[in-house]
Amino acid sequence: MRTTDARNMLHLFSNQIKTLAFFSRTEGASFQQTKWFCRVTLLLVFGIFQISVANAQYNQGKNLNYLDFSQKAYYFGITLGYNSSNYRIYHSKDFIRNDSFSRAESVTGPGFNLGIVSNLRIGEYFDIRFLPTLSFVEHSIRYTPGGSNGKVLTRPIESVLVELPFHVRYKSATYHDFRLFVIGGVKYSYDVASDSRTRQAAGLVKIAPTDFQIEYGAGIQFFFPYFIFSPELKVSQGFNNILIYNDKLEQSNVLEKVLSRTFTLSLHFEG
Repeated sequence: MRTTDARNMLHLFSNQIKTLAFFSRTEGASFQQTKWFCRVTLLLVFGIFQISVANAQYNQGKNLNYLDFSQKAYYFGITLGYNSSNYRIYHSKDFIRNDSFSRAESVTGPGFNLGIVSNLRIGEYFDIRFLPTLSFVEHSIRYTPGGSNGKVLTRPIESVLVELPFHVRYKSATYHDFRLFVIGGVKYSYDVASDSRTRQAAGLVKIAPTDFQIEYGAGIQFFFPYFIFSPELKVSQGFNNILIYNDKLEQSNVLEKVLSRTFTLSLHFEG
């Protein structure tokens, strides 16, 4: 019975990964990056499946490990993550009238996260979470010329983000020392490596260092004797315009609004 439930969860999680991969490709992500991301994630989930089955057999179907953690009002941990980020670009009215560029699009880039987890239990099924994180992010804006002899222009943007996410987490009932959860919240981030104020970026499209995002996602908690392991998939959507408009720069004139967007696979180790 336990093995069947775990396989059903693995199938459900695999479908989530496939959906994420399809969405990433349709939004301009590199196919090779997406394929690599899916393979690593599915391998990780398969490993978790094997561990959870062994753990359930050891516990003989009881929530032995969960009972120890359920007595704690709060706990801490660390989080490691892989992120894939890009921009949602809105073209301005000048984009249609310009003769220089036929397309302005975002190019997805990889990155990774390292942070601290602070978790406060609010009853049996709710948590309030604060996860200060340092994120290394890579993305770019690519301009395709209108004519056949033009040169493709790429504006690479490498960021080091100090992120302050606040989440509310809703958890299912625990079964055989594991349970599902969903999260939702907001995040403030600041790019400490932003070149928006440097002279070298005077002729480049500038992106504001400050950003606000809404976040939502889902994951699984596995309770082990000494720690809680939680893989989590999360989507972050920016809701403020981070484009610093420059009317003297054509690459900026063709853009009306730029919003950030990030997909993150996180591994939480808490205890």
